[in-house]
Amino acid sequence: MRWQKAALVWAGILGGAAIFVAGFVIQVSPASAQTFDSYRCADGTHFILAFYPSDKRAYLQIDGRAVTLSKSLTMPGGRYSGSGVSLVMTATGVLIRHLRRPVTACELS
Repeated sequence: MRWQKAALVWAGILGGAAIFVAGFVIQVSPASAQTFDSYRCADGTHFILAFYPSDKRAYLQIDGRAVTLSKSLTMPGGRYSGSGVSLVMTATGVLIRHLRRPVTACELS
């Protein structure tokens, strides 16, 4: 009877370790890699920008709402727009225009 209890304890320990290792492997997988950047603009606007490797769109959290921006092929640096928001990424920085406000320069915060 004691060996059965010991076997159950070891099975629980090994099962827990297997779940831990599986969770670690899933977390490190390249498919889940994404890039999140936080920006602060000259006019006080703050937004979070996310890119996923398998998607050409940009995901933006601005003014408490989520916006998905489609990529335009007009500029070499990268231009994204959608739902009244335009985002331009250049070598010198990021420019954003939203809600009929003027274009504002932004930098990483």
